[in-house]
Amino acid sequence: MNNRSFSGLNGICAAALLVLMAVLAGGAAWRESVTVDEVAHVGAGVSYLQRLDLRMNFEHPPLAKVIAGLPLVWRGVRADYSNFSWTYSAAGFHSMLGEWSFGHWLLTVWNEPRATLAWARAAMLLVTLVLGFMIYWCGSRVADARGALLCLAAFVATPAFLAFGPLVLTDVPVALFSLLTAWTFATLWRSPRRASVARFALALAAALLTKFSAGLLLLACVAFALSLRWFPIDEWGQPGQRAGWRSLGKGVLGAALIVYAVCLLLSWNQPTNDLAVMGSSPAALAVRRLLMPLAVWAIGLAAFGIQASRPTFLLGHAYSHGVWFYFPVVLILKSTLAFLALMVLAAGIAITARRRLRKRPIAIQPGSALHWRAIWVFLLVFAAACVLSRLDLSIRHFTIPLVFLILLLAPLPRVIDSMSQAGWKFARAGNWCLLVLAAISIISVARAYPYYLPFLNSLSLGHPGYELLNDSNVDWNQALPEVQRFVERRGLGSVLIDDYGFSEPSVYVPRGQFWNCQQPAPSDGGRWAVVSANMIIESHNCPWLLRLPHESLAGGSMYAFQLPPAIPAAGAPGGPPLRENWHNLAGTPGAWPDLRLIFLRGVRDPQQLPAAMQELATVATPEHGKLKSDSVGP
Repeated sequence: MNNRSFSGLNGICAAALLVLMAVLAGGAAWRESVTVDEVAHVGAGVSYLQRLDLRMNFEHPPLAKVIAGLPLVWRGVRADYSNFSWTYSAAGFHSMLGEWSFGHWLLTVWNEPRATLAWARAAMLLVTLVLGFMIYWCGSRVADARGALLCLAAFVATPAFLAFGPLVLTDVPVALFSLLTAWTFATLWRSPRRASVARFALALAAALLTKFSAGLLLLACVAFALSLRWFPIDEWGQPGQRAGWRSLGKGVLGAALIVYAVCLLLSWNQPTNDLAVMGSSPAALAVRRLLMPLAVWAIGLAAFGIQASRPTFLLGHAYSHGVWFYFPVVLILKSTLAFLALMVLAAGIAITARRRLRKRPIAIQPGSALHWRAIWVFLLVFAAACVLSRLDLSIRHFTIPLVFLILLLAPLPRVIDSMSQAGWKFARAGNWCLLVLAAISIISVARAYPYYLPFLNSLSLGHPGYELLNDSNVDWNQALPEVQRFVERRGLGSVLIDDYGFSEPSVYVPRGQFWNCQQPAPSDGGRWAVVSANMIIESHNCPWLLRLPHESLAGGSMYAFQLPPAIPAAGAPGGPPLRENWHNLAGTPGAWPDLRLIFLRGVRDPQQLPAAMQELATVATPEHGKLKSDSVGP
């Protein structure tokens, strides 16, 4: 059998794994409510296509949102562009508030919520499956079909991809386009032909059009080229260095032109008021139109820079910004134990092979050395960027290095074969370990269905997610349908909801009422309250609730508490905290008002957006205090 072909048993196994992923990830997403960022992303993607206007959600490039918007526009989704949420968002940074109102109304008022969200997520699920196919394809080229299947199994059994793959976000699409960029770049360096340059330019442009942080791909390309100078590859040699640099320059220029052309098209009807200083003559208007893509890109980069450092929470401690050990800890806690064992086994086999074999073991296919080098270099660059980042919010921000990390498994079967030929008596056991660990990984995620977003392995030592992690590692407002099922099961007339997000919870829980667990009213006594796991310690300070009868919902994303008949006074034993001890969403000072109420003001009534923006600008002043960075553990 040709190991590099997709026919026969290998192809059937690969297809079965991708179908399994579609069932698990798609089934989980079908059960979930719209998550925090999806509210803004879905509305923005539809508006890009229907109006050729990039005003909404300029904090991220447009491509992922366009992909999600394509099936909605094809089905005739309705958006009211006379709504104040749209017109208000035309000026300056107003859309950073208006996008939540516009997205909410498009998803829940102007269209049927469940079907609209499902079609947008279907497009993203397809992107995730394409990423899985590319991991298999690249793995088979760099090693063989056995290694490719091992990589694909590891990908399918990664809770992060099952949780975030179908969601309308930028993280999984940028992982796909980053992999394509790395692969096409290695091909370009080996064979700098015009077709290779064109493929690299398309892949790089797609990545840049998906996420601003994809600019790190340029650094990775330079690092790759320098690595060949410092650590040359024997089978390739040095003569192609100069041609490679020239081709890289051509590819980057081509990618820049593609990005410009796409942004020019998608901003064609966008008002150019931000460039009004250039005048309003016909010539000036033409120049303004041509410069509009650059203006949109510059404003987006500015917004990206503003948000590049935010408070985080890890292992019971709050920090004013990201910490270097965040992603290593999150990766360890949110991966299956079998995947972690695979990585340890891979490292052990590689070290053993180096020691036992005099010559380098045959680990990769002939002619794939440059691609193997690219996988390593791009992994190191992106992993280093994540470790040094001051924005630590979720495992979803680690998707790019995670893809390259998975591909490191591809040569394992070939390495074991080489050691077997050299007389290593544990070769057969090594092959069986690979098979068993891959199977255990698949079984683990199948058993965890459908709660992939709050997934934690047993290394959490029984600690709930709210004590260990933050943001979408634990809850991202996706569990509201589970809350509604709880309300129906209990036959409750109403329920208090302290959720983690800016959308209207009553869309999914008609009897739900907004609540803040830090400031219960006396009239709340005896009622049931459902609280996001993120609101117990990190974003609110409510460990007092844990003494009450409670029930875990959606795998630990939310908790239902039965409040006592009489609510204890603030600061009293067993009661809510005093105001000076409050925690707020997004790490904002406890003296601030609840950010959710500011956003909900504009979500519920778009006419209130100017007042909400004014309130947001008023509270965001130095006299409201600095962010706390001390421990907030119970």
